[in-house]
Parts: sequence; C-alpha cells; structure tokens
Amino acid sequence: MASKKTQEPEIRSWSDLQTSDARWVALKKIDFIDQTGTPRSWEVAVRKTTSSSGVDAVAIGNILVHPSKPPSTMLVIQYRPPLGKYTVEWPAGLIDEGETAEQAAVREMKEETGYEGRILETSPAVSSDPGLTNATLQLVMMEVKLKADEPMPEQRLDDGELIERVVVPLNELYDRLLKWSQDDKYMVAGKLFYFAAGMNFAKSSGYV
Repeated sequence: MASKKTQEPEIRSWSDLQTSDARWVALKKIDFIDQTGTPRSWEVAVRKTTSSSGVDAVAIGNILVHPSKPPSTMLVIQYRPPLGKYTVEWPAGLIDEGETAEQAAVREMKEETGYEGRILETSPAVSSDPGLTNATLQLVMMEVKLKADEPMPEQRLDDGELIERVVVPLNELYDRLLKWSQDDKYMVAGKLFYFAAGMNFAKSSGYV
C-alpha cells in the first residue's frame, strides 16, 4: 500500500557512506590515459543494480490523446532527497533483470500513473550524467488514448512512494516548466526540460 502524505519532508543530515554499506550505488576510481598520453584519474558513481541488458533505467515520455481536448502529457512530482526538492519529471524507473526497456516502461507507467498505452518508439541507450556516473537510460515514447469523462485511474505505488500526477497540455508544457523552475520548492528534471525546450525552439526559432 502506498504511503499518504502527512507532512513536508525534511533532510536531517548528510553523512559519508561506505560502498560496502550501500545497497544501490558505489563509488569507483578510474585510472586512464587521455588523448595526449597523460595519466589521469576520475571518480565515478555506479549503480549496483544494472541489469544484464547494460541499461539502468527507463523514462516514459507520454502523450495523452483525448477526444475533445488538445494533446497533453502526464507528469509526476515527487520528493528527491539528493536535491532536497520536489522534482517535476516524466514517469521513470529502473529496468528489472530480464526486462526490456519497453516492458519496464509499461510497468512503471501503470504503477506511477495508473495508465496503459501504446509504445510509439524507443531511444537508444543514452547517458544520464556522464561527468558523474556511467548510468544509462532509454526514453520510451508512449501514446495513451483517453475516453471522454474518463476518471483518472488509481496508481499502484509501493510503500514509501508518494507521487503526485499532473496533466499538462503539450502547448503549455514549456511555460509551465519555466514557472515550476522559478519556485525554489521544485526542480525540473533535465530530460523533461530538454524535450519541452526542443519543442519550443523548433516552433519559435525558425531554424527547423
């Protein structure tokens, strides 16, 4: 059963964590030779949960198609302790062992939003944050067809997950994300903002 919100989250402390005590991540040091022949080193965070597919996670870019409303997208808002803020994101999650990105997308979309949809396309594996980690993800685009006056379905969240759903028309997405980014309580996820900024740039720049 999913938890219910009773208060605002609060960071109590930060402390060092030994890799042997960590469940999800580890710190590694990479020694390498650069393009000039100079020996160098790099510190990197790695996931302990990477599946045998070699891809860590999936993000679900989704388009909600309603019979009488403009196309929209479902965003999720959840508290992220590393930032100490609520993040505005697309649904996303880790790929389980034996899953494809598409299977993980269907599962995560159902869990976080309650909706099921049709897979439109899947990106290649891309980097999450190449200066910090070797973590990768795939973006799965999904279409969800809605019926008129259809109520929002129930989420299937795990205990400890508190995820708010927000539906935003695609033609308002960029401006809405800018508004969220001006509120210190929120942080917009990069992959979502890049999508919205790309749509806005293509529409307004005249280059495309």
